[in-house]
Amino acid sequence: MPRRPTIADVAQLAGVSRATVSFVLNNRPGVASSTQQRVRAAAEELGWTPSSSARALSTGRARAVGLVLSREPELIGTDPFFPAFMAGVETVISETGDGLMLQMSRPGSEEDTYRRLAADRRVDGVFLTDLRADDPRPALVAELGLPAVAVGAPEDGVGLPTVNLDDRPAVREAVRHLIELGHRDIAYIAGPDEFVHARRRRQAWEDALAEAGLPEGTFLPGGFTADGGARATRTLLERRTPPTAIVYGNDLSATAGMAVAQDAGLRLPDDLSVVGFDDVPLASYTNPPLTTCRANPVSWGRASAQALVELIETGTTADVELQSAALVVRGSTGPVPVREDR
Repeated sequence: MPRRPTIADVAQLAGVSRATVSFVLNNRPGVASSTQQRVRAAAEELGWTPSSSARALSTGRARAVGLVLSREPELIGTDPFFPAFMAGVETVISETGDGLMLQMSRPGSEEDTYRRLAADRRVDGVFLTDLRADDPRPALVAELGLPAVAVGAPEDGVGLPTVNLDDRPAVREAVRHLIELGHRDIAYIAGPDEFVHARRRRQAWEDALAEAGLPEGTFLPGGFTADGGARATRTLLERRTPPTAIVYGNDLSATAGMAVAQDAGLRLPDDLSVVGFDDVPLASYTNPPLTTCRANPVSWGRASAQALVELIETGTTADVELQSAALVVRGSTGPVPVREDR
């Protein structure tokens, strides 16, 4: 295995001191342009790249960004949003030489996790996801002096840069799509009520029903989980008159709900129409393919990482508003069934 070239090798080839090489490669002033060109040419010829540990020592940075997920660990692996979001983050930080530090935090120990990250200087900044009503984290990261980007729009201004994707238009469009198909009893299975984005999606469903002159629909909590979606679907189907359509807070709960309905002998979409949210890769391969709302978490992760890196490097970054989520119509929605009340 060939030896990794060092700064000493670059200095020898360029005919300068190691200190000069360090100044040039760290973009410090005071070196003649001709010397800079000679040093950079030597580094390129040798294939020299800085090690992550050396860069951290020279810049005083951890060369890592943090993502703290405050959910039960066994639930993270089943939620397809975060792997896609992290893939988007990696497309950016792989170019900057930074790493992503993922920290699992059980509900109740979240504050300690952020304090430990800041005290140990293990990350240069963090993403705040799953924003909540009266979220204590914006004030906490400000106290800790930890750069942070809010992923999503908080209910109130939090003094942090935000990278937002408005999911409400897609939910309203989904309800209008179902209404155009003749549905009037459209239920909703919601995510955790403490999450701002879960509340907004449910509010968009309520607003769309009201705009169409329809009475308030039935909603049940689903928790953004397969078990929660399945449980809520069973409850709805056990009603004397079940809904003809169900809108779910995410694709995971929707696919579980589809399985429950099919196990109960219902044909989709002949007997029941189903709409999800996220448009995870699996959505187009369910049977029938899932009508859902596309949010593109990879792009969301990419934009969030770009904002956080800029904030870390310059001390400021602008709010970002991504393209709104959009309805993707597939085979799980169809005309309202003609059926008798039970």
